[in-house]
Amino acid sequence: MKIRTILSAGAAAVSMIALAGCASDGHRASLKPAPDTMAAAYTAPTDLQNGGSVAATQEMGYGAVTDDGYALPAIPTNKIDPQYLRQEVSYPEGAQYKPGTVVVDTPNRFLYVVEPNGKAMRYGIGVGKTGFSWAGIATVHDKQHWPKWFPPSEMIDRKPELEPYRDGMQPGLTNPLGARALYLWQNGKDTLFRLHGTPEWWTIGTAASSGCIRLMNQDIIDLYNRVPDGAEVVVKQGDERLAKR
Repeated sequence: MKIRTILSAGAAAVSMIALAGCASDGHRASLKPAPDTMAAAYTAPTDLQNGGSVAATQEMGYGAVTDDGYALPAIPTNKIDPQYLRQEVSYPEGAQYKPGTVVVDTPNRFLYVVEPNGKAMRYGIGVGKTGFSWAGIATVHDKQHWPKWFPPSEMIDRKPELEPYRDGMQPGLTNPLGARALYLWQNGKDTLFRLHGTPEWWTIGTAASSGCIRLMNQDIIDLYNRVPDGAEVVVKQGDERLAKR
């Protein structure tokens, strides 16, 4: 199945997500879309379009799906480094954590959910500038279906075109937080660190220009269902930093 372009304002939407930060503060709201909201997500760059087996993509859990009224397109798995596709792996390092713990390995672009018997479910992630700004142990304080996005005030000051979203950007296929978001708190305070979805599947495994920790929408949906409120999240950082842009 070919990924379709967004019907209108597609270019603007792509630009918006390229600018995306995680959130300004504790403001969060999820608004359920109208049942007939079936707009398609925008497409990948031209050189990444087309190709791939629909059947194989569906079998791997990356097929097209309608979620809360939104039509998520299939992800062309043959265009993605296989190591970044969702898979159960041997994870002996997880022995130090209780099952259900989430470990975010930012240098290697992986997120693990620890399972018993030395195993883990592993997801590929994309990391942004905000994703390099925090490390430590937190808990999942809140989880949202199709979250509303509140760009930080300083981002709006730098990018006046974001002014219409000072009170929040409505949920949708071009919303920078994607289909789900998990909000991490530490010691009773919001870390402003997020695990969230993205329609930009081609950025997984890379250091994107902004934002926190992004997963493909089909992966963040799986993670959302797998990780309960209150789960422990361990965020690890390396020595690397994003190049200046």
